[in-house]
Amino acid sequence: MRQILRGRIGMERRLISKTKILGTLFLVASLRLSAMDRWEALSQLESGDDDHASGRSGEVSRYQIQLQIWRRFAGVNANWQNPADALAVAQKIMAQRCADFQRKFQRAPSDFEFYILWNAPSQIAAPGKAVSERARRFCNLLAAPEPEKNSSSNNIAKPPS
Repeated sequence: MRQILRGRIGMERRLISKTKILGTLFLVASLRLSAMDRWEALSQLESGDDDHASGRSGEVSRYQIQLQIWRRFAGVNANWQNPADALAVAQKIMAQRCADFQRKFQRAPSDFEFYILWNAPSQIAAPGKAVSERARRFCNLLAAPEPEKNSSSNNIAKPPS
């Protein structure tokens, strides 16, 4: 009888152990699935992935690009309602803004700063409350930690206290 009980207890322990491992793997996989890359998060935050979005100030595409900026960076046949075209234009815009940031601060922008460069590049040194809040939401979509409030002076775009 004792051997049977030991056998059952051993099987139950192995089953519990396997269940914990599978549960942990499932949790990790689901967390990874919920995180977005920068472009997905930007599209989601700006327009809810709406390829036909048009902003109050005339912004176009899923990335809500100001029309004059779209015209400067888009090719002649680029269609702002086409996700591939919109992404290509957004990437060109940000390549220039990130390169400028890199030259000025000798490092790549954090996710928080990336969003500020997208939304309000002139506020990169001192983002306003509304821009900071949107940058935090952008970071949350990326599942990226926010910058620390008491970080070194190297972090340019700090959220307001």
